[in-house]
Amino acid sequence: MHSKLLDEINENGYVILEDFLAPEEIDILYKAGRTLCMDAPQINRKIFSSVNSENSQSKDTYFLNSGDRVSYFFEEGAVGENGELLVDPVVSLNKVGHALHVEHPDFKKITFSNRVREICWQLGFNKPVVCQSMYIYKNPGIGGEIISHQDSWYLHTEPNSAIGFWIALEDATLQNGCLQFIKGSHKSGVHRRYIRNPDRESKELVIYDRAAPIYPQSTFTPVPVTKGACIIIDGNVVHKSEPNRSNKSRHAYTFHVIETENNVKYSEDNWLQPPADKPFPILFERK
Repeated sequence: MHSKLLDEINENGYVILEDFLAPEEIDILYKAGRTLCMDAPQINRKIFSSVNSENSQSKDTYFLNSGDRVSYFFEEGAVGENGELLVDPVVSLNKVGHALHVEHPDFKKITFSNRVREICWQLGFNKPVVCQSMYIYKNPGIGGEIISHQDSWYLHTEPNSAIGFWIALEDATLQNGCLQFIKGSHKSGVHRRYIRNPDRESKELVIYDRAAPIYPQSTFTPVPVTKGACIIIDGNVVHKSEPNRSNKSRHAYTFHVIETENNVKYSEDNWLQPPADKPFPILFERK
């Protein structure tokens, strides 16, 4: 069957699916995200920053070991020098990840729904697995920038197979940091990798294998969406989001799928590696 979805993602590197979630599903996930704020650690709070990663998660085993559990990462502006919380807990988190799709029933239900399986079927997957998931808060005023990147920097397969599902749980606008894409940039290969440091003596547990590419601002297209919409993202398309400069949050749930058949190999130096006893869960197997 010919897939218009596949045509569009092959052309632009992403596709928008309006009304992907029903209003009641949005409410369930949003409330779950708020509850996660109350469950966050009260001490030894971990900060996540894509801008200053060398000062935070790159040295931290908490981040490296977060692939198969529910881990909490705070905004830089939310935590003081002594680890004290500077803001209300409900607006303190940057994200929660990276195994909500396995460990939390509300997120698991959406991730393994038939509509997700249908999209992956139309995109030509044979035996897709879900490798990670995140609840992203993008809180008003302190919601940090996400640098220009390709998801394949972090979830590399050879050949490339990563696809992201980015689901808006609130309206994503230019003011509160909607996603921005360079259309067609997925056709230019993988520009950089974020890998486990081969130098076992280094304090840097994960590193970039080369300097950051420079992408002119003029090449980005902002993609505002209303809550309930899902953006399907090719692993090689360049995208980013600006800081949240508004007084409204921009909650989203996102997860990533990779292929495991047709000689596709998940890179052994990716920062995220599944434990031997917890392989990535399978969405379906095409017979």
